Amino acid sequence: MKKILATAFCIATLGCSPAHENSVAETETCLDYCAAQTERTLAQIASAGYGMSPRNIAPGDSTWNLCPVSKELWTEGFWPGVLWYDYEYTGNVEIREAAEKYTEALGFLSEIPAYDHDLGFIIFCSYGNGYRLTGNPEYREVILAAADRLASLYNPAAGTILSWPREMENLGGHNTIMDNMLNLEMLFWAAENGGRPEYAEIARSHADTTMKYNFRPDSTSYHVAVYDSSTGRHIRSCTHQGYSDDSMWARGQAWGIYGYTMCYRFTKDDKYRDFACKITDKYLSMLPDDLVPYWDFNDPEIPNVSRDASAAAVVASALVELSGYVGGEKGAAYLDTAKKMLRSLYENYRGGDSCPSFLVHSTGHRPAGTEIDYSIIYADYYFIEALLRLKSSL
Repeated sequence: MKKILATAFCIATLGCSPAHENSVAETETCLDYCAAQTERTLAQIASAGYGMSPRNIAPGDSTWNLCPVSKELWTEGFWPGVLWYDYEYTGNVEIREAAEKYTEALGFLSEIPAYDHDLGFIIFCSYGNGYRLTGNPEYREVILAAADRLASLYNPAAGTILSWPREMENLGGHNTIMDNMLNLEMLFWAAENGGRPEYAEIARSHADTTMKYNFRPDSTSYHVAVYDSSTGRHIRSCTHQGYSDDSMWARGQAWGIYGYTMCYRFTKDDKYRDFACKITDKYLSMLPDDLVPYWDFNDPEIPNVSRDASAAAVVASALVELSGYVGGEKGAAYLDTAKKMLRSLYENYRGGDSCPSFLVHSTGHRPAGTEIDYSIIYADYYFIEALLRLKSSL
């Protein structure tokens, strides 16, 4: 294991260091911090078994709340994903063994009917990273089977994947949420790695329809679009986790930025890259000075409301990738902004000695009153992913 450097290190120079070597070393220091926190978490939760997944830490607490692996949750893949990313950085065999065990506890989800769209989050963050790093053929088979389950939710009349089967009655039809953009990665990958080739077309159809109905003319996003289940006619666009139907929920916009950047990676279709830039520029133009958004950009109680570090981590990771697709001055500006976002997260939002999460101050579902100002596992996942992407780009 690499030596863990002092967490008092100020990452400010990540965004402005003139020396390439210094930038690499500083990014590695941040990854060393993540490695230390990962080991703290492993030690804390070991006795619970591999069927329990860390979900969140309440404000002021230092213990992870654990959830049993279940078809009804969507966050189980992030913890094994964190372990795989940590193994990628450290090469620690014990971390790899833990990643394997937590990953394999999720395999049953590829064998049962899809409960909702989140199979992509769950399986690709865990098995996807595991296969990328190990080439284990059994992992590939699980991913392909999960892609089959996810594709079963596609409605050709609407042109999108159903997000919440259980919410069709409440929402009034076939519903598609912004978060669902990230599940397309598993479909694109499956189409290129032995799965059904038409999965790529399903993913493109979903992305195109979401582009049309989950965004306003000013490039801000709706959380939900609802369609007639039979005809596919668009009924309405609204929110579920945002402040209002007319507001821009921060993590929803972040999912869009990440999702369309990923679509360009697989398709090389300029419309996805250009759209990613368009919605990114809108998001960046509305950020507070520390580059970490309030939970919803239109909450009238700002600044007296919670932030969402998870949204910042998602966007930082996407920006590192998008910067390479854009190139030139704009690409360099995106990369510099990603560095500054990571600097801000490390300086002002890290768990540090107080709790074993990488980050604090995320917001899960404020309208429902849940996970407000919490540490949340997906914030940690995208933070370490962003750092690894940054390290590779330097």
